[in-house]
Amino acid sequence: MNILFVYPKYPNSFWSFNHAMKFIGKKAAVPPLGLLTVSAMLPSIWHKRLVDMNVSSLSASHIQWADYVFVSAMYIQKESVEHVISECKKWDTKIVAGGPLFTQDYDNYPQIDHFILNEAEITLPLFLEDLNEGNAKKLYKTSEYADITKTPVPDFYLLSVKDYALMNIQVSRGCPFACNFCEITSLLGHKVRMKTTAQIINELDFLYYKIKWRGSVSIVDDNFIGNKHHIKNDLLPSMINWMQAHKYPFKFNVESSINLADDDEMMSLMVEAGINSTFIGIETPEEKSLHYCNKLQNKNRNLLQSIKKIQNRGLQVSGGFIVGFDSDTPNIFQRQIDFIQQSGIVSAMVGILNAPKNTKLYRQLEAENRITSESTGNNTDFSTNFIPKMRYDDLMDGYKKIISNIYSVKYYYRRVRKLLRNYNKQENQPSGISLSVVVAFLKSVFVIGFLNKGRGEYWKLIIWTLYNRPGSIAEAITYTVYGYHFRKTYGLSN
Repeated sequence: MNILFVYPKYPNSFWSFNHAMKFIGKKAAVPPLGLLTVSAMLPSIWHKRLVDMNVSSLSASHIQWADYVFVSAMYIQKESVEHVISECKKWDTKIVAGGPLFTQDYDNYPQIDHFILNEAEITLPLFLEDLNEGNAKKLYKTSEYADITKTPVPDFYLLSVKDYALMNIQVSRGCPFACNFCEITSLLGHKVRMKTTAQIINELDFLYYKIKWRGSVSIVDDNFIGNKHHIKNDLLPSMINWMQAHKYPFKFNVESSINLADDDEMMSLMVEAGINSTFIGIETPEEKSLHYCNKLQNKNRNLLQSIKKIQNRGLQVSGGFIVGFDSDTPNIFQRQIDFIQQSGIVSAMVGILNAPKNTKLYRQLEAENRITSESTGNNTDFSTNFIPKMRYDDLMDGYKKIISNIYSVKYYYRRVRKLLRNYNKQENQPSGISLSVVVAFLKSVFVIGFLNKGRGEYWKLIIWTLYNRPGSIAEAITYTVYGYHFRKTYGLSN
C-alpha cells in the first residue's frame, strides 16, 4: 500500500514566520506532527511519503503514486485544502482526512472518501480493520478520549529535517481550564492526559540519535503545566538528567497558563530542563472581559507582575491578546497598547475575538443570532465572524491602532529592550550563538540594518545589547528578525 501524507499550505500569518525563515535558510517553522504520528500507527510494511506544502510543492506524480492521500489541516489551511482535494480528484485518488478542520467541519467536504476524526489512536484502527476487510466506511468518529501512553514515536524520518526551524513533540493533551472562546477542550477535553516520561525520553532520543537534530524543539501542548504534579515530580527531573547527559542539545519552548508565575519550583525546573520560553494567553487587562470569557486563571492578579516574575526566572514570555469582547469599551485599545509595552512581551499576538465552531462562545452567539460566518482561524486577517457589541468600524479602527503602534519600529525595539532587562538568562542555557544565528545576523545587517527605514532603531538595539546584555545578543538578533516578519505580515513600514 502506498500512502501519501499531505500537509496543506499555511497562508502568511503571525505564526507562519514566512518572512523570518529566509534569514535562517529554512522553509517552514515546524513539521506536521499529527501526520507523522498517524504514519507511525500504520502498518510498517506500507510505503509512506510526506509532502508538506509549506516546504515543497504537491505534484501530479506524488498523487499518482499513492493509493491513498492522508490529509490533516486546521481552519487557517482551508484554501490549500481545496487545492489538495481538487488535485486528488483529477487522478481519482482516494482521500483520508482528519485533524481539527475536518473533525469540526466534515459535512462541508462531501468529496472526501474517508474521515478519521477526533483522536486517531481510537478511530484509525477501526478504519484499518474495515479497510483490510474491504468495507471501509466514510465516517469514523468518537466521543471518547485516547490513552496516549500507547501513542507511538512520530515518524520523524519522513521529514526533510534541514527545511525546518524547529522540531516538535507532544507531552499531553487536554486543558483543565474552560475559556469560552477556546476549541481545545471541545476537541481534547478538560482532563489532562499525559504520555509517560519514558515515551518523552524515547522521542528525545529519536530526535538526537536517529535524525541528528540539534536546536529548538517546540512542546506543542496547549498547557504544558496542566498536570503540575506529573510535570514537576517526574517529567522535568528526567528531562534535566537527559539534557545534562547530552550537554543541552535542545532549547524547548512551551505554552502555559499564567499561574506558572505562582510556582517558583516549577519555573526553576523548567529552565534547568532547557525550556527558555513560554506562550501565555493573557487576552486582556480588563477584569470584566476576563470574567466574560471565563479566563479564571488570569483574574484577580497583577498580570504585569506575574509576567515579569516569569521573565526574571529565565523564561521569555510571548503572549496572546484579544479585543472585541462584549464588555470591551473604546478605551480597551490604548489599555492593550500600554499593557503590552509595559510587559516586555515582544511577540504579542493580538487578535479580534472570533468564535470557533463547537465552543461555548459560538453556541452563545448562535443562540443570539449573531454568528455571521465561520472563523478563518487566522488572527491577522482583520475579521470577526459575529456581530460585535461595539460598533464594527470602531472595533476595526481600534485593532489597527494597536497593531500599528506595538509593531512600529520604535515601540517594538523599545519592548525588546524591556524584555532583555527583565529576562534573567540562566547559566545552564546555551549562548544561542550557532551558525544559523550568525547567518541570520549577517542577513539582518543587510536587510534590516541597511535597506530598511528603521535601521537606526536596529543599530541602537544591537549596540545597546552588546553593551548592556551581551549574553543575550542571540535573543536580540532573533527578535529583530521576528519584528521584520511581523511588520511584513501586518503590512507596516519596515
